[in-house]
Parts: sequence; C-alpha cells; structure tokens
Amino acid sequence: MAKGAQTRARSVSRLQAAALEVFAERGFHGASIEEICTRAGLSRGAFYSNFEDKEALFFALFDEHADREVARLDAAISDASTVEEALDGLTGDGNSDEERLWFLASTEFTLHAIRHPQTAERLAEHDRRLRDRLTELLTGFFARVGRHGNPDLDSLARLLIALHEGALMQSLVEPDRLPPGALQRRFLPAILRAEDY
Repeated sequence: MAKGAQTRARSVSRLQAAALEVFAERGFHGASIEEICTRAGLSRGAFYSNFEDKEALFFALFDEHADREVARLDAAISDASTVEEALDGLTGDGNSDEERLWFLASTEFTLHAIRHPQTAERLAEHDRRLRDRLTELLTGFFARVGRHGNPDLDSLARLLIALHEGALMQSLVEPDRLPPGALQRRFLPAILRAEDY
C-alpha cells in the first residue's frame, strides 16, 4: 500500500473509532464533526477529505461492523452440523464494550433515519445487503443440518437481527437479570427448527 493510502486508511480508522464513541455518548444529532475530529486528533479537512458528512461516516461504520459480524458468524457456524453447534456463534458477545457502543450508536442513528425518509432508504439498502449475506450463511447451514424445503430466509434474517438487537437492549438495561445471549439460547433452537416461515 502506498504511503498516501496508508495515511488515508489510518485517518479513516481514527475518525471511525472517534465517531463510534461520540455517536454512542451524544447521539447522532448531538455529535458534532468538530468533536469527532478533536477526539480523532485530526482536522476538519481530514474529515471532509474522507467523508461527505456524518451520515456517510455512520454508513462506513455500519459496513465495517457488518463485515465483522458476518465474518464472526461465518467462522462460528461454517462447520456446525446441528442447531446446538451453531448456537454460540448465533448468540454473539453482547458483553463487549464495542458491542455496547455499536448498539448505542446504531440505535440513535436508526431513530434519525426513521425521522428522515431519504436516510431511511439508505439505511434499508445497507440492511438489505447485510441480510443477503446472512441468508447465504443460513443457506449453507440449513444444507448441512439437512433442512429441506424453501424457507423465507430473508424474513428469518430479519427475525434473527431483531432478536439479537432486542435481546441485547434488554441485557444492557438489566445485565444482572438477563445475561447477553440468554434469550437467543432459549428461543433460537425452536426458531431454527420451525417448518413454516
């Protein structure tokens, strides 16, 4: 990688790390480009040479998080031949600080998108691309466990995402009463074995 490209990649990485923290702490609207730049130790010029605006920065964070999650799921369930073997990979690690920051930032941004239809369309497109990748993983998993038929894998991916996000929210609010992954471990086996969806 050329030196200029390395410098740009480092700047992008620093801006994304700073933005994740600031979005989580202050919300999408409360986060200023100035604060993100200050936290990253970079100038506004560095920001605008890499991102058009805060939304573009959030979508870069979204895609990076999606890549990590798909890779994690792929590694966890690629060899699973039973639902039980896949459970640990599908439940995730809601305990990590990074997962908490991502949940806060993405929830705030989702509220912003709901209020702004054009942003909602862009978010829906990023969500769709993530679901497409999840359906590929689910297709391989179901073939390994001998699941036949033609399940609606897009709807299943939506349900799995909703279960993950909703359960994580409840675990973050009541960590002593609901450990991360508890709801998924309890209900995912029945969902994955269901014949109709």
